[in-house]
Amino acid sequence: MRDSAPQGMGNPCCPAFSPGAVVSGGPEPGEKGLVYQETPELLQGVKPVPGSVEAETPNGPAPGGPPEVRLSLRRWAVVLLFSCYSLCNAFQWIQYGSINNIFVHFYGVSTFDIDWLSMCYMLTYIPLLFPVAWLLDKRGLRLIALAGSAFNCLGAWVKLGSMKPHLFPVTVLGQVICSVAQVFILGMPSRIASVWFGSHEVSTACSIAVFGNQLGIAVGFVLPPVLVPNLEDTEQLAYHISIMFFITAAVATVLFILVIIVFQEKPPFPPSRAQALIQLKPPEEYSYVQSILRLLRNTNFVLLIVAYGLNTGCFYALSTLLNRMVIQHYPGEEVNAGRIGLTIVVSGMAGALLSGIWLDKTKTYKKTTLVVYIMSLGGLVAYTFTLSLGHLWVVFVTAGVLGFFMTGYLPLGFEFAAELTYPESEGTSSGLLNVSAQVFGIIFTIAQGKIIDRFGTQAGNLFLCSFLLLGTFITVFIKADLRRQRANMDGEQTRLQDSSHITDYGM
Repeated sequence: MRDSAPQGMGNPCCPAFSPGAVVSGGPEPGEKGLVYQETPELLQGVKPVPGSVEAETPNGPAPGGPPEVRLSLRRWAVVLLFSCYSLCNAFQWIQYGSINNIFVHFYGVSTFDIDWLSMCYMLTYIPLLFPVAWLLDKRGLRLIALAGSAFNCLGAWVKLGSMKPHLFPVTVLGQVICSVAQVFILGMPSRIASVWFGSHEVSTACSIAVFGNQLGIAVGFVLPPVLVPNLEDTEQLAYHISIMFFITAAVATVLFILVIIVFQEKPPFPPSRAQALIQLKPPEEYSYVQSILRLLRNTNFVLLIVAYGLNTGCFYALSTLLNRMVIQHYPGEEVNAGRIGLTIVVSGMAGALLSGIWLDKTKTYKKTTLVVYIMSLGGLVAYTFTLSLGHLWVVFVTAGVLGFFMTGYLPLGFEFAAELTYPESEGTSSGLLNVSAQVFGIIFTIAQGKIIDRFGTQAGNLFLCSFLLLGTFITVFIKADLRRQRANMDGEQTRLQDSSHITDYGM
């Protein structure tokens, strides 16, 4: 499969006719009909099931006719399995930061050293994005899924070897391996949605795929404070930490085995006309470098890269430093700090799911993205000025509002990018979004941490608010150039026109 329109097309939504096909407005007097040679290479997946744009049908294509656009029931197993191992990887990202003070005590290192266990996820992603995105384009979904789940499993087992205070480098090694796994995970949601799901459900599918990652962060906030209490005895602490690491490794192993068994490259039939047109492109006509250059020349997409990076970078910084901020105002409340993080992420998952359903029904990508961005800024302002009031229940409420919009923005960015950049690879476009997020995440985490240490949490959060305001203004200037939607609509119009002008011999 290649994610670019064939050369020689006047319109990327309308495939060029193959040699030997004759198309005209109608038969000449005395002719039986016009010759139109239907070839599977040309019409693969372009003929839909009558009565719907894309529909699940129990029967295969008609004998001698072109294959149909059809949905596979396996698509739900694929997206749910991906969500599960993405969950496991995201849990491992935040499991140190959610009990930062406990790991500082156990390993005898600084808070900044523990912060780097989260930031290494961001740092590793930047140089590895393009090699992994190239592999995704050349080798497909299954290889990337196997690699991501395998690295996630390996890193989890390595961490079990770091159960002594002097073995901090071993836990760093395990976390770095898990961070490599993340590179094979973050670019997958929009690609899985496009390859496996119909045009009427791609946004919902993308939200479900992102949902797993967010749920993993939520579990990473709430479970470590429960499994690892704040104890002075390092031996007891090592015992509790080992339980957490062993559970993680066991789950990661089961998920890796399931990926081997269940995860397939693609469904037997394309799920949408847009995907059918992409699959028509010959491999030799695809250039990965040219694809990246085209993306970087797309002004709307470049603006989205910056806006997405600012929003998601703020979320990464808040997640990494949440324990430090809450403990500073509410000493001894490690468990509630985790619960606040849980509130942020769970409300964000609800926001992500609702926004995905909303986009599938309305296709209002620009308006929805802008409204969610503005509300993210409002939520962060409210959280900033309520954190120090001394009432935890108020913090829970404002954190929930913040999470609903800020975390709910993540799948919106992926899907808006897929629309703006069609027919380019979703893996490449989402990868560029994630690179921006990692870069801003590292900058914001380090800068906000220093500001908190010197000026307090309110100054640190206002620092993030200023960048969310900038991202809001940038989003205003993004034009809603919905290319993927046009491809699906033009494909339907072309099919109707062709059916009225083309007659095959023998019909």
